[in-house]
Amino acid sequence: MNFARLILPFAAIALASGCASAPPPSSALSELAPGVWLLRGSFVEGAQPDGNTLLLRGTEGLVVIDTGRHRAHAEAILAFARQQRLPIRAVVNTHWHLDHVGGNVLLRDSVPGLRIHASNAIDGALEGFLSSYRSQLTEIIPSSDPEARSRYQAELALIDAGRKLAPDEAITRSGIRSIAGREVELLLGPPAVTAGDVRILDVRSGILAAGDLVTLPVPFLDTACPAGWRSALEDIAAREFSLLVPGHGEPMSRAGFETYRRAFGSLLDCAASDATKESCASGWIMKLGAMLPQSEHAFTKRLMDYYVEALRSDPGMAQRCSGGT
Repeated sequence: MNFARLILPFAAIALASGCASAPPPSSALSELAPGVWLLRGSFVEGAQPDGNTLLLRGTEGLVVIDTGRHRAHAEAILAFARQQRLPIRAVVNTHWHLDHVGGNVLLRDSVPGLRIHASNAIDGALEGFLSSYRSQLTEIIPSSDPEARSRYQAELALIDAGRKLAPDEAITRSGIRSIAGREVELLLGPPAVTAGDVRILDVRSGILAAGDLVTLPVPFLDTACPAGWRSALEDIAAREFSLLVPGHGEPMSRAGFETYRRAFGSLLDCAASDATKESCASGWIMKLGAMLPQSEHAFTKRLMDYYVEALRSDPGMAQRCSGGT
């Protein structure tokens, strides 16, 4: 049975072995700037992740950028809104991966009138990638232990939520908008991580939510157009921002982002060469330096073994670079 085309490779390993662990509890929120908070996502080996969530306070209420995957993460968003006595008015999704849109379901059910903004790339994903993922889950569930079966069924429920994951207002072009009374610049790019990635620059603070265009410990290339991704990073480099919030990992200064951008370019060049996968992985770790703790090196090497192979042999990349999913 081939589980290689799941959203994250360690998820494929977990599905095949039936030993995925439950996600850790969400971390507390931290304030990055006045009216800007970060809820860090979880990302550990053997469990499906939650992406980072950024919350912006507008004059009309909160804008939530990405909603995680697991119920605990979405509940942490709702609890923070209650604590701050601020209504949640809008969600902006950077892209359609389940660890960034899964919480849309609970937020929709909990917040009357909630409006979700995102590209419409999830439409193709529901018919393509997520449909294939659903088939793989359905196949493995009967042979899974009860605890694993419960988690896989939760994944199925997210996919089956369908339109609850999708935007009410499709982002079709870049531009500055006021969402819930907060001025943000929405930057829609060509195929990169997915067929429709959105970066969000908060005008007041200068904080940029990059989604999975920037992730640690590795870039997640399962649904990617690598050439478009490289171009998107070049576009970010040309922007004025004070701090970059990645889809996974800790916020980065401009210098940190430049380190990441150079490492990404070197990774693509290495994968296109005759270098061994081990050499490409070691090069990635070396170029990131202190951004990647020693404790994560072994995990990073296992992920890189998968992704370098994907860069070299994934037949779907050409289709994704032309706008497919």
